Amino acid sequence: MRGILDFRNEEVGMRKVVSIAGIVAVTMCGLNGVAHASADKYQNYAELAQHEKEGQDYRRTLRAPGEPKVAHIAIHGGGIEPGTTQLADRAAAARSGYAYYSFEGVKPSGNKDLHITSTRFDEPRGLALAQRVDRTVSWHGADGSTPVTYVGGLDDQLREQVACRLGKAGFAVAPTVPGDIDGSDPHNIANRNRRHKGVQLELSTAQRKAFFTDGRLDRAWIEDPTHRTGAFEKYIKAVDQALSSGDC
Repeated sequence: MRGILDFRNEEVGMRKVVSIAGIVAVTMCGLNGVAHASADKYQNYAELAQHEKEGQDYRRTLRAPGEPKVAHIAIHGGGIEPGTTQLADRAAAARSGYAYYSFEGVKPSGNKDLHITSTRFDEPRGLALAQRVDRTVSWHGADGSTPVTYVGGLDDQLREQVACRLGKAGFAVAPTVPGDIDGSDPHNIANRNRRHKGVQLELSTAQRKAFFTDGRLDRAWIEDPTHRTGAFEKYIKAVDQALSSGDC
């Protein structure tokens, strides 16, 4: 259900998102529909690159100013976790000093095979960018038929700001995050910046569908900017405000 919640210090077997009063949240009974990690086909980028062809099976995209302070990254972009590439790209474009990186699955099918979990994602360009910046926002997709965002990562202050801004913008934010998607591992690429802490956003399927007309997430459709809904830009604005405006 949606409502105004006051999160204190209760622990329910999962990591708390933040202690915030007054954000729009979703109380998930048993966290129904949350994506949980499964075994990856490839354990690292070198292994993937031996079996998959760049330009045919996957694509790497990097856009960075000379000395970026913030990076928006989508390491499971394209057809792996649809919509995350578009979100990271647009979020980075919001400010001239922001960097953008995406690793995209571009196969006709079977893009999930290209998933390398965040704690083992070592593609050189993406990792080098993460290590250059002070702040990282890593965009991901989770399963789920309810529109909701799970805000994780080790940057407690930014995590709180993002959750608050999203809540004020009317987006549902989960009060707790399952341990396997909470972004708390120091080896997670989201946390491998110069401050050793970042933010990981896990957006449910339903939330990502809300960003594109007809609720479609097929790659050809979402790559067309004219198919974005008003909710897409509203969400980007909320995250950008969290990065640039200080207290919520």
